[in-house]
Amino acid sequence: MDREKDVIPHPKIHPLKLFDAARSQKRLLYACAPMVRYSKLAFRQTVHQFGTDLCWTPMILAKEFNRSRFARDSDLTMSSGVGEEEVPTIAQFGANSAVELSRAAALAAPFVNGVDLNCGCPQSWACAETLGAALMGRRETVRDMVVATRERLAGDGWDVGLGRDPPASDGHGRSVSVKIRVHADLRRTVDFLSTVVGDAHRRNVDWVTVHPRTRSTPSSVPVNLEALELITSTFGAQVPILVSGDAFALSTLPYASHLLGPQPTFTTTNGEDLATQQQTNGSSNNRKPPLHLPHLAGVMSARALLANPALFAGHDSCPWAAVDTFLNNAARAPLPLKLAVHHLTEMCGPGFGPDRSAAASLLSKAERVRLTEMGNWLDVLDYVDEVRCRRGGGAGGIVRCA
Repeated sequence: MDREKDVIPHPKIHPLKLFDAARSQKRLLYACAPMVRYSKLAFRQTVHQFGTDLCWTPMILAKEFNRSRFARDSDLTMSSGVGEEEVPTIAQFGANSAVELSRAAALAAPFVNGVDLNCGCPQSWACAETLGAALMGRRETVRDMVVATRERLAGDGWDVGLGRDPPASDGHGRSVSVKIRVHADLRRTVDFLSTVVGDAHRRNVDWVTVHPRTRSTPSSVPVNLEALELITSTFGAQVPILVSGDAFALSTLPYASHLLGPQPTFTTTNGEDLATQQQTNGSSNNRKPPLHLPHLAGVMSARALLANPALFAGHDSCPWAAVDTFLNNAARAPLPLKLAVHHLTEMCGPGFGPDRSAAASLLSKAERVRLTEMGNWLDVLDYVDEVRCRRGGGAGGIVRCA
């Protein structure tokens, strides 16, 4: 990152303008969640090309980021391509100190559109270091961290105005936000947000991302819709609220909004109309009516986007076009082979859409296993070309962009 200081153009889009743009288009803002190892540049570029408005980096440990040039170069990779479309990116930090977070934010600010404090990571190692979800019990500390970060960025010349109107698009606007989980006692979550968000006269954060599960709730348990309704109704008129969790397909979200209109119908990978397939399986008739959330501003996805980067373009399963796009992006922003192959096996698997059968997969289970046995990129590309042509996914195999 340091070596590119004079090469990479500063991001120019303030994230709050993306919320405004989504609202003017009568839809929610679409976000890609921070995912350890996976939210790298090539993947962020791919999901952005398929309708994702705002992308998060994986959680970066602020202390190491501040002290190690190697950590900065490896943890925060941005495109240096002049003339390329900007991919609005939020750098998420793990920190428990106002000094560490504000310093890391100052180092990252020239390269990203905003910074975010992780208050939701439930992993035991993070909580043992008073990071992530452990911060949900330290609301004053979190408030002090975001306030100090805004002050540090403002002192460095970045526009972090606390008004409701976003700064002008002059390349100097930066956002500060938090991503949280909820408490078993929701009154504690309301108290936490009341402290961290601030008031109408001094807003401490630009938005809040809520993962409506507790620190100990596994991802197999549905999100807490009661918590989500309470948070959006209490704070949604004051700051934008994003929800993270259970966003597997736009057509099957467990909540509704006036910004969530009817979704387009796409065919599945085997050519069958999805609505017809749902009626055949009975899945569309057994769903509970979704909870209406008028103050919800955006939706964030992790696992579903990993399996289907075209999720927010309305596809319920991953199309070959998304695989093509990812491979071309990975050629320009290289990833370790094993990591890239894992991306491919996720994209080419059944995914998390309404149809999770083997027929919905771009590659069979045996073909995906074979892919993991490849030892170099040439073998990977040749194999995908071969299988794709054999299965009729494209007469010429992978579409290679100039």
